[in-house]
Amino acid sequence: MLIYSPTLFIEINKSDYTFVVGDEDENKHFKIIYKYVVPLQGVDNNQITDFDLTFNTIKNNIYSIEQKINFIFKESVLIINNFNCSFINLTGFKKLNGSQILKENITYILNSLKSNIDELEKKKTILHIFNSKYFLDKKKIENLPIGLFGDFYAHELSFCLINNNDYKNLNNIFEKCNLKIKKILFKSFAENTHISDTYLDHDTFFYLQMNEKNSQITYCENDALKFEQIFDFGSDLIVSDICKVTSLKRDIVKKIINSSILNKISLEDELIEKDFFKNENYIKIKKKLLLDIAEARIKELLDKLLISNINLKGFSRKEKVIFLTIKDISHFKCFKNSYFQHLSKNNNFTVKSVENISTESLMNTVNKLVNFGWKKEAVPVINSKKSLIARFFSALFD
Repeated sequence: MLIYSPTLFIEINKSDYTFVVGDEDENKHFKIIYKYVVPLQGVDNNQITDFDLTFNTIKNNIYSIEQKINFIFKESVLIINNFNCSFINLTGFKKLNGSQILKENITYILNSLKSNIDELEKKKTILHIFNSKYFLDKKKIENLPIGLFGDFYAHELSFCLINNNDYKNLNNIFEKCNLKIKKILFKSFAENTHISDTYLDHDTFFYLQMNEKNSQITYCENDALKFEQIFDFGSDLIVSDICKVTSLKRDIVKKIINSSILNKISLEDELIEKDFFKNENYIKIKKKLLLDIAEARIKELLDKLLISNINLKGFSRKEKVIFLTIKDISHFKCFKNSYFQHLSKNNNFTVKSVENISTESLMNTVNKLVNFGWKKEAVPVINSKKSLIARFFSALFD
């Protein structure tokens, strides 16, 4: 008999809290049985600014969910996308002098790199560690090369960190709610894992998401998350620019964009139709002018996010694949050609558009990560009495 044992997932992002309850059916298929979204409270500028407000918001909604589904939760999975996170990529080395690579060699490297991170980032906590690269005698190896012989071994790890105070506040909030945090995941980790699972031919890529008010760029190499950066601007800047230059009202510009009339190979001397103005005074404006304004801003945004982003200079550009998600579907339909042309023709990216990842798809990925781990995650981050090294080898060899 299938035991009723749903899992509580809580996502904290830029604008809201998303409470999701999921469970598996008799065929082990994950499904969402409850979802509730509430506006973000108590979190501002990427940190908890009001502990009591955050605590009460989370506590009250958990209690309400428990009453509705008749189940008391003892733990929760937390997905975060609204806290200052940082990434550090370090490589450790071991001279072998022709001997065999042993588990102890990997232990030595992991200990050394972990000690370096602890010393460099005393005010931060490690949430994820990924195996990103292995080199044996300067040759890249696809898998952990234990048992092979060589003279020199190099092992690169990617560390994902969060501020200690944020980590402690989150744990304290859930402890007060009588909940154990089963695992904390960066949302970007889950999103990039979803893309990697969907597009099996690509294990190294950039993922650019543009929302109306903010944007995010992540970099995944060899299926290991290595970088994330969030910007406080998005596609709404294009609307604002058009309004500013043409003096058109925002609602008129939005209607024009939603109609996709600018998505043409050639607009020539076409004027904006009178139908968009209704009770407003008609202004003769060429469609080409609106498209030129939009393309200029799109180029500027893409340059800042990706092309000229100094934080990405150190990453491999050999496989220049970028997955692009524009949250505003009407905006994407209208200016799709502009995005693709600037990225592919001018910068030689292979661009693939990705639909907004649904809550169900994201939580399905999160559920797999929590229960089965990820092939490149070196340390499963759970509350355990095992040492870091013990957890590392449990993930690799158990």
